[in-house]
Amino acid sequence: MKIVNVYISILQFRRALQILGILTKHSLGELFSHTRFSRRRRRKVQKTVHTTPERIRMTIEDLGPTFVKFGQILADRPDMVSEKFRIELKKLQSRALPFDNDYALSLIEKELGAPIDEIFSEFNTTPLAAASIGQVYEGRLRSGDEVIVKIRRPYIENKIKLDIYLLKHLARSFAKRYPELAAVNIVGLIDEFSATILKELDYTLEASNIYRFQTMFKDDPTVHIPLVYSRYCTKRLLVMERIRGIAPDDPPALRAAGLDTHRIAVNGADMLLTMILRHGFFHADPHPGNLRIRGGQILWIDLGMMGRLSPRDQKLLGEAVRAISHHDVDAMRRVLLALGQPKGPVDHAQINADIDALLSRYAETDLESVSMPQLLDDVLALAKRHGIALPPGMSMLARGLSTIEGVVVALDPHFNIMRATAAHISRDAFTQEAARKKLKSAAASVYDSLDKSLDLPALAADWLKAFNRGSAKLNLELSPSEGLARALLALGNRLILSLLALALLTGGALLCANGPAPFVLGASALGLICVALGLCLSVGLILSILRKRK
Repeated sequence: MKIVNVYISILQFRRALQILGILTKHSLGELFSHTRFSRRRRRKVQKTVHTTPERIRMTIEDLGPTFVKFGQILADRPDMVSEKFRIELKKLQSRALPFDNDYALSLIEKELGAPIDEIFSEFNTTPLAAASIGQVYEGRLRSGDEVIVKIRRPYIENKIKLDIYLLKHLARSFAKRYPELAAVNIVGLIDEFSATILKELDYTLEASNIYRFQTMFKDDPTVHIPLVYSRYCTKRLLVMERIRGIAPDDPPALRAAGLDTHRIAVNGADMLLTMILRHGFFHADPHPGNLRIRGGQILWIDLGMMGRLSPRDQKLLGEAVRAISHHDVDAMRRVLLALGQPKGPVDHAQINADIDALLSRYAETDLESVSMPQLLDDVLALAKRHGIALPPGMSMLARGLSTIEGVVVALDPHFNIMRATAAHISRDAFTQEAARKKLKSAAASVYDSLDKSLDLPALAADWLKAFNRGSAKLNLELSPSEGLARALLALGNRLILSLLALALLTGGALLCANGPAPFVLGASALGLICVALGLCLSVGLILSILRKRK
């Protein structure tokens, strides 16, 4: 076991050195490109000059799939990354560095358990695309169906696990060094990201996600979920329907094809909101590289990164949007306090005031002007300020909503996802399915209450017996506000100092009369010192009380 741990430590150290080497190489190149010598050399020799965003994108590509995933997420966060960096990072969504083609084909045959020609009537041996997790090929099955074939990159699992270990180590170090970041829950975010990306490595889970999406949208003509050929699928290989269409981040091409970009934006937002609010199972990375548009239909080509919401969180999220749309401050306050997990004592008076201020600001703003990413950032900042950690799963939700907002706004600059969310919730509130859910929930609550009520007589009898024996106990936990805690602490300190001053004065007076030598003015010097200290403490306490009154 110790040998295995030593081997893993060596691998981790080796990967850390590799990452450090890549960062050093690109950072030195960036520094050199801004020197006079570099400019003189470029004038003499024709050499490609890379901009800072290009160097960052190349650095991420060299660092590997874990960091590529981070780059893909940042590419759809205009609230976090400037436009020039986003343009470059978007290249990570549509292309990645391919691995050896012959090796990829041999891996496909190994997973199929048969030669490629035996399964496919046509197979293009040139990769159609390279992604962060795998490489994609196109072909045609013997049945005549056009398919794409995803093969996982070799040794990617070990590399990602090493990267995740290093990221977790850094996250824990930051959390210890900067306690004020506790509300951000960096370790929780890394844990969530690692769980998600490790699930993406298993293509049988993606196939399962596709089957579930097919069930969710079987009656929705605006959404198309690809077919999966499960007989050929393994953890490392996925064979699915070939999807053709236009990328949603190309509005001119969509309009040239005669498509209504506003309607596509509405359908796209409604699709994600249906996943979140109705099913609690949603795509956490709906960037343009994972979507295509054909004949007004939205088609998915990748369903690996998924997020989940519990029925409780779904309900709270719906109540939050409803509270914002109706400017209901009290309802929003209840939702935020229900979602959060305090990391220490909470000053309820102050947090209520801050929530009131936040919602009052949005209450004075028309819903059309509210930005979902900005609202989420404001809520996160408020939680951080008060040491309240939101569930890690909410970060995937925030990422999904922020990403889809970027997509739909590119299609229709006047589209507002907050308005769409409020309309979706209002519409769902009156559906038969929603009514059935509420009726089922109410029935379950009534049954649970009746079941618990059967125990009340026995519990009451037990408590009365304990009361008669004098063994009944009442546990009361008080949660004072921070201001009250400070006042009680100051009061306790003054009480201790007052007792100390009294002891010094009393003891000093006794020592003056009966204390040891030496003597000053007929009194013991030790006694005089005690009296002097007692007087100083008393004067100090009186002055501090007078200052507080002012």
